[in-house]
Amino acid sequence: MPAQQPTSRLKFAANLSWLYTDLPFMARFGAAAADGFAGVECLFPHEHDTSALRTQLQTHGLTLVLFNAEPGDWAGGDRGLACLPGREQDFRRSVLEALERATTLSCPRIHVMAGLCPPGDEAAAWALYTERLAWAAHEAQRAGLVLTIEPINPRDMPGYLLTHQAQAHDLVARIASPALRVQMDLYHCQIVEGDVSMRLRQWLPTGQVAHLQIAAVPDRGEPDRGELSYPWLFDELSRLGWTGWIGCEYRPRGASTSAGLSWLAPYRSTPR
Repeated sequence: MPAQQPTSRLKFAANLSWLYTDLPFMARFGAAAADGFAGVECLFPHEHDTSALRTQLQTHGLTLVLFNAEPGDWAGGDRGLACLPGREQDFRRSVLEALERATTLSCPRIHVMAGLCPPGDEAAAWALYTERLAWAAHEAQRAGLVLTIEPINPRDMPGYLLTHQAQAHDLVARIASPALRVQMDLYHCQIVEGDVSMRLRQWLPTGQVAHLQIAAVPDRGEPDRGELSYPWLFDELSRLGWTGWIGCEYRPRGASTSAGLSWLAPYRSTPR
């Protein structure tokens, strides 16, 4: 049987918090553009000057496709604020500031982290999470932007409230806002649930997935080895008609990001 030809419709975005880490952050934009990326994403743009970020994006002709809202005190252990009691004002501030930043940077999507489930009443954490996301989605809709929620595996982030695709999709369906969607990271999905092809076939047709991310399992390196066959999954995404961005949120195994991009070669014809 002849091999399937790779599709050029897939769009890959370099996660600048994970890639090109041998360079200062502001230098990573140019490096990503030089390697053929048209889109970038990052974790915490609030740590950098917004006008400087905008300049880098414009200078190198890049689109910022996704970033995280401020998750609280990351160094102190926060992994998001949405489900934490007593953090209402912090959560609202982080969302409103993220919406303003996204507008300035022309970024259409913002990932809002759930947070670590407080010991005790998990039901109360879910109720608080739902209430705050509904408010945040309303604000995002007013701004013409989309918020995403991402199931994260408990091996990498023990105690994180949101771990399964069905949880995220149920929440999005219940809140029923066009400004709230799912961020589906295939690395996390494989670790928690497996059967990734069937998960894609189940969830992509719902229209509730706004963004994908990739990395090898189990080492979170380039998507060219390990448990997942990414050539198969990329073909599957083409068959399913995926036209959104695919964030490259992995940890390069070698000394440089550029040296490990051979996996991307069949897709470099993706139009900028």
